[in-house]
Amino acid sequence: MLEIACFNVSSALTAINAGADQIELCANYQAGGVTPPIEWVRDLLGKTDEVPIKVMIRPRGGNFNYTHEEFSEMKDSITRFKRLVQGLVFGILDAENRVDEERNRELIGLADGTPCTFHRAIDETAIWSEAVSAVFRCGFRSILSNGGANGAPQVKALQSRFSVDLTVILGGGVRSSNIERLKRESQADWMHSSAITGPKEEVEEEEIRKMKLVLARMLG
Repeated sequence: MLEIACFNVSSALTAINAGADQIELCANYQAGGVTPPIEWVRDLLGKTDEVPIKVMIRPRGGNFNYTHEEFSEMKDSITRFKRLVQGLVFGILDAENRVDEERNRELIGLADGTPCTFHRAIDETAIWSEAVSAVFRCGFRSILSNGGANGAPQVKALQSRFSVDLTVILGGGVRSSNIERLKRESQADWMHSSAITGPKEEVEEEEIRKMKLVLARMLG
């Protein structure tokens, strides 16, 4: 299965047309993705009924240790988006780069049943294995990771341990040129890519189609 990170409405529509199985909607590619305008989601309503849309909840780029004001902004964003989308994507760390269980649990509670994904903040954590256990305890449904220092093999270990309880998504530089190797090495449920190979923030339809073909061939 292939999830595409989209940084504008036109990219989301392109990704859906190219066969993406899921969309992660964000703004600001250069910042690694932040909360998009709610108008983008409203623009997509009725056009993406067959493809789930997840929205990034991240008030800014940079680290994942947020101020009180930024945390309040995240809560406001979840309140606005949760009834419009099929998933929310976020992750909060404390000052020591550990998973902030209290704050993450509060956001999951506020999501009120909308599935939540812990994003690649996991790869910034001090002790990766402990962080994954904390993510599970918080109640996240899925986790997006590049595997931290050990890469795809570490994601495979995560898949082996938590696959019954957490959907594992491998992201970080996934392209048609390496998706087969990364899929084999990680055994991840999902692959995650921005499908951007040029200087702009537009996904490339042909790149998505190539990745889908590789994954279909691997399934036999």
